[in-house]
Amino acid sequence: MDMPSLTNPLRGLILPRDTRSRRISSWDTTGANADRWIMQPGETRTMAQISGPGCINHIWMTSSSDEPAWPRRVLIRMYWDGQDAPSVEVPMGDFFGVGHGALAQFEAMPMNMTHHPSGGPRSAFNCWWPMPFSSGARIEVVNEGEVSRPLYFYVDYEEQDEPTPEHLYFHACWRRENPCDGWGAPNAMAAERKLNEAPNLSDAGNYLILEAEGRGHYVGCNLSIDNWDGGWWGEGDDMIFIDGEEWPPSLHGTGSEDYFSHAYGMQDVRGLYHGTSLFNHGHRNWEGKWTVYRYHVPDPIVFQRSIRVSIEHGHANHRSDDYSSTAYWYQTLPAKPFEPILPVEKRLPRV
Repeated sequence: MDMPSLTNPLRGLILPRDTRSRRISSWDTTGANADRWIMQPGETRTMAQISGPGCINHIWMTSSSDEPAWPRRVLIRMYWDGQDAPSVEVPMGDFFGVGHGALAQFEAMPMNMTHHPSGGPRSAFNCWWPMPFSSGARIEVVNEGEVSRPLYFYVDYEEQDEPTPEHLYFHACWRRENPCDGWGAPNAMAAERKLNEAPNLSDAGNYLILEAEGRGHYVGCNLSIDNWDGGWWGEGDDMIFIDGEEWPPSLHGTGSEDYFSHAYGMQDVRGLYHGTSLFNHGHRNWEGKWTVYRYHVPDPIVFQRSIRVSIEHGHANHRSDDYSSTAYWYQTLPAKPFEPILPVEKRLPRV
């Protein structure tokens, strides 16, 4: 293991690499400038098929559509080493860090989105999570919308003569609860003090971000909230259970904004490892749609057999907002199969 690259990623650039740089892209093989694929409604296409050992270092994608919430209508799936079940299955926008089928400008270390509201329903998406594989990789894109759409992409990777020893595999999955099963009355700001006195001595009613089995480490999530109850939507403690432990878990937090490395609400920041990729500038009293993120790049959460990551939806789960999330982690294969992803009509934001 190369210690200089662990202490300073830039120092790793001084070392020679016994690999071959490769790219798969949507370039126009006729030599013209139509450097895109046209995805038809309901179409599934293999964006990249790679044989042998290697590592994907970068994925760039862009598309556009006037169809409402189109980033929720396109799915990304990734398969490693011939596995039948995907290791990644996430709507396109959520995978790249922004929920609700929305587009936004943000910059984090492992991914970003470039967008300006005057640019219309189009954006550029980038991902730098390293994705190693030992015998092959396959990336699929599924257009579950009702219209055709263009797809431009790069998949930049390295070919290797031998697999990286003892490597883990990149995983990402998406979930949604719409609404969460809260017990408090909507718009219950007047009862906030009483609500905050209610105890919660388990995670039984929490919103589940991730449940995985195997050996690996959790590297973070984005969480999207559509605030329907009014008032402040936070105060939900995060709870991370390692290797099947009982409550209280080894990692128990103190509130939603605290887990996402904010304080006293969410701030309009987009940092390397934490931030608000979708900040509702027009909110009145924290209402509307939000996406917040926390990436455990310098502080991965290690598990040997299993992990369960959950968060309260409001203190003691009293709120009934719309929650959705993308979890990112590395682990051994085979992984526990994902629950079937919601059909497209149940992925779209509420109006």
